Amino acid sequence: MADQNPVDPRVFVVGCPRSGTTLLQRILDAHSELAVANDTHFVTRAVEKLGLAGAARNGEAIPLTDEVLAAVVGYHRFRRLGLDSAAVERAAGRASTYAGFVGALYEELALAKGKRFGGEKTPDFVRRLPLLHALFPGTRTVHIIRDGRDVILSLLQWATPTKGPGRLATWAEEPLATAALWWEWQVRSGRSARASVGEDRCMELRYESLAGDPEPEARRLCSFLGLDYDASMLAFHEGRRRDDPSLDAKKAWLPPTPGLRNWREQMDEDGLALVETLIGPFLEELGYERSVDTVTAEVAERADSCRDRFTQALDDRGRPEPEESR
Repeated sequence: MADQNPVDPRVFVVGCPRSGTTLLQRILDAHSELAVANDTHFVTRAVEKLGLAGAARNGEAIPLTDEVLAAVVGYHRFRRLGLDSAAVERAAGRASTYAGFVGALYEELALAKGKRFGGEKTPDFVRRLPLLHALFPGTRTVHIIRDGRDVILSLLQWATPTKGPGRLATWAEEPLATAALWWEWQVRSGRSARASVGEDRCMELRYESLAGDPEPEARRLCSFLGLDYDASMLAFHEGRRRDDPSLDAKKAWLPPTPGLRNWREQMDEDGLALVETLIGPFLEELGYERSVDTVTAEVAERADSCRDRFTQALDDRGRPEPEESR
């Protein structure tokens, strides 16, 4: 059976974890016409598990076989999509390809939320943009970027030996350098892919702009996604906010709030020197100002050693596609 008017997911939200992807997901999901799922991961994992990612990237249609269907439904995060078995069956019943099935799943998600369009936020997809855009030519991706120094501060608290950059062998001895290089690795991946898939299909958005002046960025997002601006996007926190200082911004459901991390105040001088030696040129490429003018030979040597070991750690793991954990 041919796919019955397949509709690609409207948007995928991507970015290095701890860069504001959840804030962006909540803003978009609050739109009256858009439902955005949170961290299901299955869209690329299923075809990768079956060894079909290469074929998909080459533009080959992946048939919706029983094996493919089982890989999707059996993926441990699939339940985060929030669809019951009847909705999954309806989606499968009107699709003959994997891409058509996924599109139908997000149609079911939108229907369940009383909306027109569906989408997904999975930060790790920042390293899978060519695959996503090959599967879904009509979809749009939004890559949110945040000052790496602020991201590093968050990663140092978030990562564990089984999560994020903590999975790499260099984390135990050099967590600061590992976090810095991991951020650069992921952001560079997204930017490189954007250049190949096209700026009309992949939008860059800065966390600092979204947090500091959210309405213009929300309007820009809507324009990019072909939606009318909806003021409810910036009211996503209403009725959910928890004024508890022990909670982080995500759990407290804070509105867009500048200054939640401040590397100028929270990163010591030696650490900042190491970080900017490692990722300073890339920070400048992104438009972020460096604060360290000169570094000692000792710091430069340490940075070179850290980069070499980080590269080796990636190679030893087969350059894994990192999976964000919760």
